[in-house]
Amino acid sequence: MVLNTFVLIGVVLSFDEVRTTVEFNMNPAVNGGPAIAVIPNNAIPCEVVIGKKIYVVKYENKESAEISCEVEK
Repeated sequence: MVLNTFVLIGVVLSFDEVRTTVEFNMNPAVNGGPAIAVIPNNAIPCEVVIGKKIYVVKYENKESAEISCEVEK
């Protein structure tokens, strides 16, 4: 089964000058639990801060997923 549309909700766990470690959860949650990913900092379109939420969204009609950031309050 291939997911054509999905949303991953990630929380920044750590980062350095080049890479960010993010814990992702599916929305809605699935049985597999969270996953850890290491993402290049330049792929994240906002300031990288520990605890910040990022989102990876893939729409059925788009070829690739998009990364976006939590809106600042």
